[in-house]
Amino acid sequence: MTRPLIAVPARFSATTSALRYAAEVNARALIEAVWRAGGEPATIHPVDPAETDVAARLARFDGVLLPGGGDLAPHRYGAADTHDSVYDVDDLQDAFDLEVAHRTLSLGLPLLAVCRGLQAVNVALGGTLEQDMGGPEREHRHVVHPVAVERGTLLEGATGAQKVEASCYHHQRVERLGSGLTVTARAADGTVEGLELPDVEGWFTAVQWHPEDTAHEDPVQQALFDALVRAASGVH
Repeated sequence: MTRPLIAVPARFSATTSALRYAAEVNARALIEAVWRAGGEPATIHPVDPAETDVAARLARFDGVLLPGGGDLAPHRYGAADTHDSVYDVDDLQDAFDLEVAHRTLSLGLPLLAVCRGLQAVNVALGGTLEQDMGGPEREHRHVVHPVAVERGTLLEGATGAQKVEASCYHHQRVERLGSGLTVTARAADGTVEGLELPDVEGWFTAVQWHPEDTAHEDPVQQALFDALVRAASGVH
């Protein structure tokens, strides 16, 4: 059986010792989770949407995984100032990811968005982000914590759980929801940990955590990738 082709936008890396030069990369754990699910992960090159038809590029794929990465530029969601903690901003990466979010949803392609990916979808749909969540008492970096999942959501359907143990690494979070989005999961402190778009055609869910971190040992986290690949295969 042919594996469904899953597009995973690359992340720019200034240095990679194994390749000697700057590179375009994706986390190995993320790629392995897609492979375990039965998908064929394909890293795609970010380009300026003003010069290339992103929708035409995506149309050849069966699904899309929008991965984590650095911060979106605050001006992308209307912020006048930039917090000192904002890091790894890249205008080309932002432009491409936002266009991928728009076009994937409009094409009805199955979409799983992870961490920065969730934030990109929220911003693409007119939402905003809290630029920094604050000090240690609000820390969501290097943390595995419980997340409550809303009943009746695609997220619950994928994971089969109303509570999951989520591996988080983020200092920003959703502030104002983008148009049409609903919250599907929250941390104990109220942080939005999951989003869906009920009226969208096709399968879409987004999580603020990194399911790939523990997917190799936690079937609940692997189930998110399994659900993406099933949707990309046309199996519901």
